[in-house]
Amino acid sequence: MSDTESDPIVIWGAGAIGGSLGAVWQSKGHEVIFVDNVPEHVAAINRDGLKIVGPVLETTARAPAFLPADLKGRYRRIFLCVKALHTVDAAKALAPHLAEDGYVVSAQNGLNEIEIAGVVGEKRTIGCFVNFGADYLEPGVVTYSGRGAVVVGELDGVETDRIRALHALMREFDDKAVLTSNIWGYLWGKLVYGAMLFATALTNDSIADVLEDTETRPVQTALAQEVGRIAEAEGVRTEAFNGFDPAAFRPGASQAAIDKSFADMVAHNRTSAKSHSGIWRDLAVRKRKTEARPQLGPIVETGRKRGVPAPLTERLIEMIEEIESGKRPLSRDNLTELAGVMS
Repeated sequence: MSDTESDPIVIWGAGAIGGSLGAVWQSKGHEVIFVDNVPEHVAAINRDGLKIVGPVLETTARAPAFLPADLKGRYRRIFLCVKALHTVDAAKALAPHLAEDGYVVSAQNGLNEIEIAGVVGEKRTIGCFVNFGADYLEPGVVTYSGRGAVVVGELDGVETDRIRALHALMREFDDKAVLTSNIWGYLWGKLVYGAMLFATALTNDSIADVLEDTETRPVQTALAQEVGRIAEAEGVRTEAFNGFDPAAFRPGASQAAIDKSFADMVAHNRTSAKSHSGIWRDLAVRKRKTEARPQLGPIVETGRKRGVPAPLTERLIEMIEEIESGKRPLSRDNLTELAGVMS
């Protein structure tokens, strides 16, 4: 198949995020191709379709699925939806399938656009921010559990024809999808929020329950402020989303602003069927390595470059990795221990 014959949407990583995106677009009449490295998942999709369950959408996407080694052809639109720790390997695998005038959209968590651009080039990389709730349940089944912010933008902030076309496509997935000239502001804003999500995953409690806990709120606040200081040092203007306002964690923000942000985060998470983060699910259910270092590591590295220390973020990464290796149990006591870094 040549680029002129058709223009399918390639979903590279048909898990929680990719499966939800691809299934919705397929239901809207778009040609979709799934690529995933789990043979059982690929086989299930080809045999029975990709089943989407949950309160937002119930559908079965009938679209071809391939293992990376079996995909043929070159494509203009590739959505990279793998875990952050697999970004470089996936980008290298998809690069031969990317048309010269094509692009890769990083529908992931973290600052993965940097690594993707290092493989396929900055001009063929588009920034994307997603905050909807979804989980991979089993081969062939994904739950789309809660709507959330969807944002796209060129890395340099310029509004191009292709980003307008992509925004229109994203609006078919979610009619509130945003086109921004400040995608880095959203990505860094998500890192502020994401650091707190990683902290909630130190426990077995739900996201909302941890965020609502006033006893652990000081360490959650300090962690978010640490990331906020580094974003500011990097010259990034962080953006708000889904009740979370990163401005509440910038230097000099009032306690009232902080308390309102926590209240808004709790309210948003109470409405989602996804009670726990994907990080917690990796630790407690799937028993696999998380995205802690790939997502949070760049915060520490940027802070080091800018002369802004990140001791809480560094210790959080270590604690998550200790849980991964079986050296530390999931417990609310972990937040108390993390708070000790503040002193």
